[in-house]
Amino acid sequence: MALQGRMSPMGLTTNLFISHAETYHRDTQVVSIDERGKKTRSTWGQVGNRSRHLASALKSLGVMEGDILGTISPNTINHLELLYAISGCGAVAHTINPRLFPDEIVFIINDAKDKILFVDTAYLPFLIGHKHLIPSVDHMYIIGPKKNEVAAKMNGFKFLEDLYTGSFPTFVWPEFDENNAAVLCYTSGTTGNPKGVLYSHKSIVVHANMISLPDYFGFSATDTLMPVTPMFHVNAWGATYASAMVGSKLVLPGPNVNASNLTRLINEEKVTVAIGIPTIWEELLSYLEENNANIKSLKRIFAGGAKVPDWMISVFADKHDIKCVQAWGMTETSPVGLINTATNKNQKLSKQKTGRPVWTTQFKIMDEDGNDLPQNSNAIGEIYIKGPTVINSYLKNPSKAVDEEGWFRTGDIGFIDKNGYITLTDRSKDLIKSGGEWISSIQLEQIICQHPLIYDAAVIGLPHPKWGERPVVVAEAKSENISQDEILDFFKDKVVKWQIPDKVIFVDELPLSSTGKPLKKILKEEFSQTLTKGV
Repeated sequence: MALQGRMSPMGLTTNLFISHAETYHRDTQVVSIDERGKKTRSTWGQVGNRSRHLASALKSLGVMEGDILGTISPNTINHLELLYAISGCGAVAHTINPRLFPDEIVFIINDAKDKILFVDTAYLPFLIGHKHLIPSVDHMYIIGPKKNEVAAKMNGFKFLEDLYTGSFPTFVWPEFDENNAAVLCYTSGTTGNPKGVLYSHKSIVVHANMISLPDYFGFSATDTLMPVTPMFHVNAWGATYASAMVGSKLVLPGPNVNASNLTRLINEEKVTVAIGIPTIWEELLSYLEENNANIKSLKRIFAGGAKVPDWMISVFADKHDIKCVQAWGMTETSPVGLINTATNKNQKLSKQKTGRPVWTTQFKIMDEDGNDLPQNSNAIGEIYIKGPTVINSYLKNPSKAVDEEGWFRTGDIGFIDKNGYITLTDRSKDLIKSGGEWISSIQLEQIICQHPLIYDAAVIGLPHPKWGERPVVVAEAKSENISQDEILDFFKDKVVKWQIPDKVIFVDELPLSSTGKPLKKILKEEFSQTLTKGV
């Protein structure tokens, strides 16, 4: 029998973050912007106290360990406190993406069996129309100012403010198993219904520690951190956990995220490091150029969700003295799996590379037959990942999401060089990544092939100067009397607006494989410049 260590049995749980910040960084500021642009200035000490108060209120409502509570909210201090209160009291915080189609949101809430929903005022119209479709929800709370006119319209809804002001017993953060579930986040449903990824306390703590290392995001108590990525994405709340751990100042930009507001906020709060998708940073650069503005405090930008253009990295570095770093990950990987930073051996790092594996993660590539491929620039295959921050199985699917050795299939194609740097060259044929969000080409194909004047169609992702990729329909029509507008109108009310293709290309005949499937590779090559001509 192996000799056991004689250390404390206390588990690695998320309440350690807020407990530490409240105690040792209690005067460090947490700044939040609401939907009206109003700025709230708080501290980690106050956030910790309010989070404990909310946790006590949740317990008074009968919330039990393991109960799942949903949040639909932008990056605000209320959302931050809810995140800590829910997971810290032993329940599970379910962050819901409001950009999904209403039917998908209803599916997610019902699939998770959320007992309580906390909804920002910006997203109330959805709930008003769909409340009857989510029977598992016992209580609904509005995140926002308590107004009589709002209350009158929202029969059955309560205000989060009442939980803050109510009298509840003093709450002490409990100890529980570090393998218990802490946060739930659903995938985008690109291959069917969205799937729930259930994160343990331990995986979150490991991930927060990992991304804070100097060669990765390098968060410190001297930083002012601003997560621009919405907190329904794992990347954003991962950063907020890390911020509490190191004691950095935290700036939450709220719902109205645009280049003008970000520029003002960065300058006012002296933001030093920020996290977001490439699209928002491209918009920021354009705004700075057009308005002859600057953001002198900002030193590091981390971008994920899509490929960071080489020119963006160069402009940030050369004109603004800002280091823009590419990161890669998935909902299933917590998310960060790769970071494109240099080593002593690789000081002249190619911008084309996606990055090197972060601590705790392992990568390999395999061919179509399941054979391991060597680490060299000529061996291209599908990327696999494993580690303690990588999913094992989905919420409602007991079968493992990994193989017998614990490897998770990412769906990305690429190669690993001799130094361990990974370059992603493509993605699985049925996925399109636009502005950091996944779009299923199969779903779009199933819709358009229902049109009475379409014989066959393929949906492909083509390069786009702003969004990275956008979907384009390549179709065989049964009649010449059909227009692009008619095809695009056919998608309305069937998918959310941002998933509707940008263009329709009519062809006499689709190139087909031996099994009758459209050869998308050929179509992508033929029409590769369709959305970039003249840009």
